[in-house]
Amino acid sequence: MGKLFEGQVALVTGAGGGLGRATAISFAQEGAKVAVCDLNEGPVSETVAMLQNLNADAYGEAFDITDETRAEAFVDGVVARWGRLDAAFNNAGISTEMPMTPWGEGFDMVMDVNARSVMVCMRAELRHMAAAGRGAIVNTSSVAGMSGLSGPGYCGSKHAVIGLTRSAAMAYATQGVRVNAVCPGAIVTPMTEAAAKDPQAAAIMAQMHPMGRMGQAQEVADAVIFLCSSKASFITGHPLAVDGGYLAR
Repeated sequence: MGKLFEGQVALVTGAGGGLGRATAISFAQEGAKVAVCDLNEGPVSETVAMLQNLNADAYGEAFDITDETRAEAFVDGVVARWGRLDAAFNNAGISTEMPMTPWGEGFDMVMDVNARSVMVCMRAELRHMAAAGRGAIVNTSSVAGMSGLSGPGYCGSKHAVIGLTRSAAMAYATQGVRVNAVCPGAIVTPMTEAAAKDPQAAAIMAQMHPMGRMGQAQEVADAVIFLCSSKASFITGHPLAVDGGYLAR
């Protein structure tokens, strides 16, 4: 049985760990050449080494995803390097709001990373994909993008990601490009590591989900791989909840 992305090229932002790293590895396991980026060089190098250990053709760059020039250059560089771009996972994101954070504090920074960077990366990705008449993009939203969970920056930015996803899906539906989003619940990643190691906090996060546990990064990666693959050929503009039933309550 052939691999889903044999001979194809995939791009993953926020790939220094968590969902991004798990998805980059899954792309590589399915035969793709993989380009990754994140803020810091160390985690990017670690991810690239993992991909190369799988015999994947891979490279990475470290930069601030809110730097529009660098973000667009990264996407353009992937196409210049390999001559194509078939799949993109716009996953870079932050959460700075804590329960005691004053409402609205840090809003602009969170919106820049979680929403504006998605628009900037998609704009560059769509330019190349539309020219080729093919491609699939998945953006990371959250259950906070489909509910009132969390503070205004995180919640607002993740709602915005769904709006950006649907807008792009409609604009490029006839050009061979599909655009979807994943909406994870509480997932065990570096962002939630501290809470996951605290028995009381972990129990509270598990109880948020009818399945009674937090999700694993690989479970979200599997959803991204599906949405980017030919098996999802009639799916576009869809925010897919990967949330253990959180939104079904």
